[in-house]
Amino acid sequence: MTNANKITIIGGGLAGCEAAYQISKFNINVDLYEMRPKVKTEVHQTKYLAELVCSNSFRSDDYEYNAVGVLHEELRIADSLILKTADLNKVPAGSALAVDRENFSKEVNKTIRSIPNINIINQEIKNLDEFNSQIVIVSTGPLTSKALTESIKIKTSENSLAFYDAIAPIVYKETINMSIAWKQSRYDKGGGDDYINCPLTKEEYYDLLNTIIKAPKIEFKEFENTPYFEGCMPIEEMIRRGSETLRFGPLKPVGLTNPNSEIKPYAVVQLRQDNKIGTLYNMVGFQTKMKHSVQKEVLQKIPALKNAKFARLGGLHRNTFINSPRLLDEDMRLNKNKNIYFAGQITGVEGYVESCSIGNLVGRIAAHDNLKKKFRSPPDVTAHGSLIKHLTKNANPKTFQPMNINFGLMSSINYSDCKNLKGKERKEFMATKAINSFKKWIKTQSF
Repeated sequence: MTNANKITIIGGGLAGCEAAYQISKFNINVDLYEMRPKVKTEVHQTKYLAELVCSNSFRSDDYEYNAVGVLHEELRIADSLILKTADLNKVPAGSALAVDRENFSKEVNKTIRSIPNINIINQEIKNLDEFNSQIVIVSTGPLTSKALTESIKIKTSENSLAFYDAIAPIVYKETINMSIAWKQSRYDKGGGDDYINCPLTKEEYYDLLNTIIKAPKIEFKEFENTPYFEGCMPIEEMIRRGSETLRFGPLKPVGLTNPNSEIKPYAVVQLRQDNKIGTLYNMVGFQTKMKHSVQKEVLQKIPALKNAKFARLGGLHRNTFINSPRLLDEDMRLNKNKNIYFAGQITGVEGYVESCSIGNLVGRIAAHDNLKKKFRSPPDVTAHGSLIKHLTKNANPKTFQPMNINFGLMSSINYSDCKNLKGKERKEFMATKAINSFKKWIKTQSF
């Protein structure tokens, strides 16, 4: 028997928690299913909701020139639980918004559990048919269980697409040699010293590369043709594209001055603070698929990390997502099963903030549907509006791949009053337009 005043959410990650939080404001009951800790995944380590498993960064918080910064601002305007909690638990990261990983998840977990009309059920959902005509939001993210994945395949009549995501190692700060490394943000952004920089000479850089190339890797023969997400590329894959790829990517030495040496670094490995008390630092852009048995030895080739101890080594996991443009309507519902909604990373958005944003919107859409109210989507000029339009209308189903928010998704609108603007001026105009439009839209939302 279905409960007319209840919405079910499967998955307690960023999107699921955000959706539950938004729905609760409409005085609708929520059953939030999270299979952990009863059923574990290969990468989660805690029992908390909204655990961050890859990076601790929500990326750039600069909304004037960065599309993801615009998304941050829109989420703050929308009273997003995830962004609110991120702001409360931020750690130094230049112009980026990075958080104390554990405190962030603990705080989200505490808030969700404190809301009376949200019921958390630690149980694995294996079959979508359990819910008949009841509204259910699937927000199980990149590590959807095998059983539920099979149920989704049956419902959608096609195979899920997939790609690999990689995780960067985390270092104990006290084990970093600060007589070699130094603290500085690139171009002195943020606090000016938000990153620890580990320099490499030309000889050390190529020695490190050759060691990485020779190191045994994690193999996934079953999925050997599965692609990697460009925004979270393992260092091994970057090296395959050319020996200088890392040096012009995450290891670029520009915007930095080494106070410990007059010799200009050939490459720099940056470490970003991972917890609030500053005892843990993650290796920026150093996602890897090297086997754990050799990782420590390889990473200690970096002079400043010669005696480093690691709180977590890098890793690799499979990420599944549906072909949203083919399968979902404009309200993020399955075309053939209108009671089933999808939210978060499983829809084909990539990144914490994008997942949260889709959870924010789908929670509101489902609440309106539950209350038999008409939902007005945010304007296309907003970051939220452009994301959902990309997922349901604009993307080509034949070539659909996960994507971060970017001004390219937002620039499909032809602004007659900015057609002569270029570069930063155009981005600043688009950002201002998006935020102002979102402010007007949010006033139309009723709680």
